[in-house]
Amino acid sequence: MTSNAAPGGQATLAGKVAIVTGAGKGLGRAYALDLAQRGARVVVNNRRHRGDSEHSADAVVHEIAARGGSAVADYSDAADPRCGEHLLATALQHYGRLDMVIANAGVSEASSFHKQSLDEFRRIIDINLMGTASLLHPTFRHLYQQRGGAIVVSSSAAGLHGEHGLPAYSASKAGVIGLCRALALEGAPHGVRVNTIAPFADTAMTRSSLPSELASQLPAEAVAKVVAWLASDDCTLNGEVVVAGGGRMARARNLLSAPAAPDDTPQALAAAWATLTATPPAQDYDSAVALFLDFAGDLAR
Repeated sequence: MTSNAAPGGQATLAGKVAIVTGAGKGLGRAYALDLAQRGARVVVNNRRHRGDSEHSADAVVHEIAARGGSAVADYSDAADPRCGEHLLATALQHYGRLDMVIANAGVSEASSFHKQSLDEFRRIIDINLMGTASLLHPTFRHLYQQRGGAIVVSSSAAGLHGEHGLPAYSASKAGVIGLCRALALEGAPHGVRVNTIAPFADTAMTRSSLPSELASQLPAEAVAKVVAWLASDDCTLNGEVVVAGGGRMARARNLLSAPAAPDDTPQALAAAWATLTATPPAQDYDSAVALFLDFAGDLAR
């Protein structure tokens, strides 16, 4: 999985076609506007909400058109298993092609696991993880068969590290990272790059928990520039988790320490663990098989 490029200049997306889900507001809106500004034609997806005087997807389409861009609205619900098929059909019907998929739709929660019903837990998983899989199943296949394209999927710091009060959200976003790593490996020989973004931005979802003094320093537009780069031909990254916000960017990886081989007594296991925790893990792996072979491959020798 490559990681040998950095953002530079204004990525040009002229002639490209992008799908952006959850694009009616917040980060998704910023992504759609930024992609369109760079020349991409955008399928702006956001589900309908009761009481809206104007549908949010339509408002973003009108905003793009007013700036001289091209966009079409789609109202599919991310929780609908047919969402991906509908969005792919919309892109092909209106623009005849698809080059980029920005999977941004998702929901959060505020509940401790011991107070949460399994139905509530499953609802978050169904929208954030299964909704992403339903979107990517047809669109990834299309890009795979045409041998080219880019996918950027929204995860979260909670998916990397977990967070109290967000058990289903943390699990769903961790699942998204695993899915994207697998698709990056599958898509690489066919020219399809798949990366994950863990954004920090002032949005309706984060506003209640974001310190007020930071809100103005974390505009959604700052993350949008990174997403546009990840989706562009200027970028070679694949299989990465990029943390972005406030004009900053970081690489997140799962690292492994060198293995220890203690006796199976409690004292030996505790001593080995103390040794492991004293040395920061530093080994990175491109796949689960690579980790396994390094960790246990010599046991049969």
